Amino acid sequence: MHLFVALQRALPQHGLSRCLGALAASENNTVKRLLIDAFMSAYRIDMTEFVGDSARDFASFNDFFTRPLLPGSRPMPDDPRAVASPADGTVSQAGRISAGHLVQAKGREYRVSEFLGGADFAGGLANGSFATIYLAPHNYHRVHAPCAGRLIETVEIPGRLFSVNAVTERHVSRLFVRNERLVLRIAAPFGEYALVLVGAMIVASIRATWHGPVSPYRRRRSLRPDGVAFERGQEVGAFLLGSTVVALFPDGAVSLDEGFRPGQHVNVGAPIGTTGPA
Repeated sequence: MHLFVALQRALPQHGLSRCLGALAASENNTVKRLLIDAFMSAYRIDMTEFVGDSARDFASFNDFFTRPLLPGSRPMPDDPRAVASPADGTVSQAGRISAGHLVQAKGREYRVSEFLGGADFAGGLANGSFATIYLAPHNYHRVHAPCAGRLIETVEIPGRLFSVNAVTERHVSRLFVRNERLVLRIAAPFGEYALVLVGAMIVASIRATWHGPVSPYRRRRSLRPDGVAFERGQEVGAFLLGSTVVALFPDGAVSLDEGFRPGQHVNVGAPIGTTGPA
C-alpha cells in the first residue's frame, strides 16, 4: 500500500478536517492574517482576478479561500450550445460512461448508481458522458453550472475524506464512492444531468448557494428544493479547501470536445463540449 494512502487510512479524517476547519473559520485578526499570508506565499496566489488584495480584505481564511472573482473574469462561451467547465482545475478523467461505469484512474472504475447514492435517475446516465475536474488548493474554489437547468433533487451522502489527488485516485479503489459528496440532479433542456461535489481530506465544508445542505453529512438524505434554477455559469456551491467535481450527462446529450483530456487545465466557463449529437 502506498505510504501516503496508508497514512490517510490511519488518520481521524473527519476530526482532523473539522479541527482545521474551525481554525480556518477563525476571525481573529492575527490567526487569519498568518494563515492567509502563508497560503498566498506558498501557492503564489495571483489576486488580480479576485475581489480583495490581501488578508485585511477577508474576514477569515475561509472567506479568503472562497474569494469571489471580479466580474467578467470567467466569461461564458458565445455558443449557446456550449457546455462550460464547472470549475477551475485539472481534468482528471473524461469520456464515455460505459454500461454504468466511470473511470477513476487507469485500471480503476466505479459505478454510477453507487456514486449517486442509488438515485433513481442513475440509469439515464449509464451510457452518457462525464467529466472529472480536480481542484488543487491554489485553484478558485467556487463551482458553477455547466448548463442551464432546474434543480430537482439533492442527495447528501456521508462518507470518508480521502484526499482526491492523483496518487490516491490510483491507489484507493472506488475512491469517489467512499468519500462524502453532494449530488445535484438538474433538469436541462436535453434531459437530466448530475453535478457532484466530492469532499476530501481537510475539506471543512461543501457549501451550497441556496438554503441547502452544509456538510458534514450525518446520514444519507434526499431533498427536493422548490424554485431553484441555474443559468449556465451561475454559482451553485463552493469547497472549503481542495476537492473534485464530476459532471455526468445522459446518453447523446453532450459531445465532449476532443481536446478536453486528462491533464488539461481548465477554468470556469471554458467550453468543454457541446449539447446535442456530434
